Amino acid sequence: MTDDETERFAGQIRDALRNVIDPELGYNIVDLGLVYAVTVEDGGVARIEMTTTTRGCPATEYLKSGARDAAWNVPRVEFVDVALTYDPPWTPDMMTDEAKMHLGIA
Repeated sequence: MTDDETERFAGQIRDALRNVIDPELGYNIVDLGLVYAVTVEDGGVARIEMTTTTRGCPATEYLKSGARDAAWNVPRVEFVDVALTYDPPWTPDMMTDEAKMHLGIA
């Protein structure tokens, strides 16, 4: 794949991740800033690096499974690896303006 194709493919996966809604905040994980990176490799391998709002979040497995399932729904994805990290720690500053407005954060 060319760099442009790889970038478009990663963008399709990121768009699919917007269908994953954090059950506590009621907004998608991309705009909440929980998805740190989406990369793709040859052979349709998608790698997602993400976090949760806090360590020990009760929705951690739900969110990871949701991210994996959403990525699997993108055509040409053959394998999905979801890695959880807390570096850097999530803060509300990582949210998009739309997510902040939705949650009433000025």
